[in-house]
Amino acid sequence: MFDDFYGLRGRPFQLTPDPAFYFESLTHRKALSYLGYGLAQGEGFVVITGEVGAGKSTLVAHLMSTIDPSRLTAAHVVTSKLDSEELVHVVAQAFGLVIEGHDKATALGAIEGFLHEEARSGRRCLLIVDESQNLSIGALEELRMLSNFQLGSHPLLQTLLLGQPEFRETLHEHPQLEQLRQRVIAAHHLDAMESSELQPYIEHRMKCVGWEGNPAFDQRVFAEIYTASGGLPRRINQIVNRLLLLGAVDKRTRIDGVMLSQVLSELTEDGTLSLMRQAAKPASQPLESTFASKLEPADIAAFAQIEAALAERDAQIAELQHAVLELANSSEAQLAPQDQADGGFFVGVHERISALESQMIEQDRTIRHTLTMLIEWIEAGDTQRVAA
Repeated sequence: MFDDFYGLRGRPFQLTPDPAFYFESLTHRKALSYLGYGLAQGEGFVVITGEVGAGKSTLVAHLMSTIDPSRLTAAHVVTSKLDSEELVHVVAQAFGLVIEGHDKATALGAIEGFLHEEARSGRRCLLIVDESQNLSIGALEELRMLSNFQLGSHPLLQTLLLGQPEFRETLHEHPQLEQLRQRVIAAHHLDAMESSELQPYIEHRMKCVGWEGNPAFDQRVFAEIYTASGGLPRRINQIVNRLLLLGAVDKRTRIDGVMLSQVLSELTEDGTLSLMRQAAKPASQPLESTFASKLEPADIAAFAQIEAALAERDAQIAELQHAVLELANSSEAQLAPQDQADGGFFVGVHERISALESQMIEQDRTIRHTLTMLIEWIEAGDTQRVAA
């Protein structure tokens, strides 16, 4: 509906993974580097974990769109609670093999034969297992056994395991998975996006479907979406999708904070937002918010003083950066001959930088000391405190 109203070629915030909308955030760039390294090895296991909605499936879809199918045969398995025997049959089906009956030995023989055939045709095989946290320990061990298939000294199957954070814990800690751990050649945990990446992410997806500025977004909306979503792509998609729908219904050409508040209220009422916030990455908060449940008026005032000192230090850092830029951008051609001879200009700037650095070090020491004392003061629970 809203795509027609805003003149878009499609829905930019659909929840189904689509490599056409791939956005390379910092954490996704790192994950792609690990994936590239792992695939180049042609053996073992590559593990990618992340919260629900962190973009694991979109990352893999993007990766597969860049791979030459004439050189790599990939099978994708989305698991539920499978035991080892069920997993073998699911893997066979994923590679397009028809297994008569439910005999595990027959399925294993068919998989090995297929892998040998692909290798002789010059193709490597990759098994992608999604939702790996659902697999039993026995099923994970079965995957390790499948990695034993070889043609001469060359491994025939490489496996990419995608899972939620609890899968990483299982893999690291379970005593029966030691042999599997030894075969993991690359691993990465997908974090939430940085707050500075949210606006480029939204605009990127909008531009993929022909967005040219309609609707426009108020700047404050981006920060509020980040707070509500925790920086996870799927949650961002849910929120912005509802925003665009509301905009189309109300025939709005600008998305503002009032609209976002309405959408967040609706998402709260239907339970979606509460689920988001349970696992949301906490946004940066003022110092007084950290111990909000323990603070008294005197505490808040003390925290405010610390924040003011931090703001002053930030201003000094900016001044120092300006001085450094002034030094870097000043060419010798602009200096008087005498300055070039005795370096007076550079000495003056250097002295100013040194003075600022000394001030910053001393102020930082004072702030840290005061903050430490204040935290100890609060945690002591002394209710008889009197403001100095």
